[in-house]
This record gives sequence, C-alpha cells and structure tokens, in this order.
Amino acid sequence: MARKDLLDIASLQREEIEFLLDQSTSFKKLFTHSVKKIPALEGKSVLMLFYEASTRTHSSFEVAAKRLSAEVTNFDVAHSSITKGESVRETIETLQAMRTDYIIVRHSHPGLPGMIARQTTASVINAGDGAHEHPTQALLDAFTIREKFPDPRGKKVLIIGDILHSRVARSTSTLLQKLGVEVAYLGPGSLVPKYVPESIPRFTDYEAAMAWGPDVVYLLRVQMERQDVQFFPSVREYHRVYGITTARLAEIRDRGLYIMHPGPVNRGVELCDAVMDYERSLITNQVENGISIRMAVLDWLTPGGEFPKQEAYTARQRTSSSVIMP
Repeated sequence: MARKDLLDIASLQREEIEFLLDQSTSFKKLFTHSVKKIPALEGKSVLMLFYEASTRTHSSFEVAAKRLSAEVTNFDVAHSSITKGESVRETIETLQAMRTDYIIVRHSHPGLPGMIARQTTASVINAGDGAHEHPTQALLDAFTIREKFPDPRGKKVLIIGDILHSRVARSTSTLLQKLGVEVAYLGPGSLVPKYVPESIPRFTDYEAAMAWGPDVVYLLRVQMERQDVQFFPSVREYHRVYGITTARLAEIRDRGLYIMHPGPVNRGVELCDAVMDYERSLITNQVENGISIRMAVLDWLTPGGEFPKQEAYTARQRTSSSVIMP
C-alpha cells in the first residue's frame, strides 16, 4: 500500500484514506499527550518548495516534519536562481543533487507537482497546485469531520462559495464522497461550475441549500487573486446573499450544525466575527488536525519507491483544468 508521492485524491483507494485517517488519530494522541517528537524520519530530509505564499499549509508541514525528526529546508524561491530565469526542471536537478527525501510543492500551475515527481526519486507531496488539487487539506477536512461523526456515511456537507477557483472544493468533495458523505455546492451562478457530477447537487439559493439538510456547512475563502473578472457586485452583497450573517448563525446554532473553513478567513465576507466563537466551529480543529494528517502522510510515503502512474494523473489534470470534476 506504500506510495512514492501524494499528488491528488482521485487516485487514492478508500482503504488508503482510512489508513491515513487512522494513523492521524494515533499521531494526534501522541502530541496531545506531551510526546512532541518521535524518530520516525530521523536522518531524512524534507524540502519546502513553495512558489506561492502560504502560512497554514507551510507551517503545518514544517511542524509535522520536525515532529517526525526530519531535517527541514525552506527553499527561498524569491531569492533563488528562479528569479534569474532558471526553469523548474533545472531547479529540481539541483535539488536532486542534494539528495533530499521529500519535496513539498505549492505552485500556481496545475499539474506541476506531478511533473516534479517524474523527475526525482524524492517523495513529492502536492501542497496545492493552482485551482486543481490540495490533497492534504482534503484529508484533514475528512479527519476533522470523522472526529465528530465516527461513521460519516450518509452525513451531508454543504460547500459554500467560490467553487470555480477552489482546489479545496475539488479535493475535499472527492474524498468525502469516497467515504460515503453526501456533498452539495452553493454559490453565485458565476462561481459554481456548470458541469459537476450528478451526485453533487448545485444550489444558487441559500434557503434551498439549507433545506437540503446539511450536517456541516463548509465555507470557502473568496479568492480574489484568482478572479480575473468580477464575479459578483461587491463583497458586502456576497456576504448578504451567501455569507454566514449573525441571523444565519443563530439558525445554524439552533440546528446544531458544524462550521468549517480552510482559512485564511475573510471576516465580513464568508462569515461574521461571531462565527469564530461559535461552539460548533471546527476552524481551529482543522488547523490542529493539519499537523497530524501531514505527519501521517510523510510517514506513509516511501522515497525512491515506484513512480506513480503519471499518465493517468496528467490525463485527470487536463480533464479538470477548467471545471470542478471530483
């Protein structure tokens, strides 16, 4: 069951997902009981290769690697030869000579982690590639939900917001469906893809979506940086129509629903300030669970092992480059 790389969610079998979730539970028990470091990756090296800015994912991976006793190197893209015109391939050849064991990649170009994986014997982990995939975010989301619902089959998760540009929506919906969770999308018509699997209901009206009966409301960050045109009149209007307002939070509390968000939060856009103090908000749980999930992934992968079936991965990437296709 060992793999060399973690590039996407679609290629994972349910048994692999369950294994990673179970391992995450074990790792979380360790570091919540004062065992802050174990020698699982002692002598191994982890390279952080982030072409896009990141706080949560970057720091979570770094903490996870250090808790497994790995050596961590942060590759400073802003001050590297990349700014002088060096290609990604040339960069990887240089890094390969350093004999690193794991490369954690975030890049704005969909499919680039897969390209890197084909050129190195190191284990490559996709930490987000454009609007394509974010597999460890999906795993930590599933782990967070499973903590509240040990058997999540039949539960309903309503994903609200900028579905069109969201790698989180793609990865998380794919993984949740593999676990038997029902998923629906809600957002402005301009931000919900026209072509989604028939198994995912598509709503543009908040009240209709809530009538669907979700157990979890998952809010996505409105990603202004990925929108080349204006998809809605204003952030104030977006908050009024699709955000969790004070009145909607009261309804959510009465129904006992959980709230999730991958961060960073745009207060006053996706949600009101009061959500952060809501007793069933799982946003801080997601941050904490990111460490144990990433520990499990690093411990699971096998550097230098068999290369994944990149042709299949590349084909999936091409298919999903313009639409959300879990």
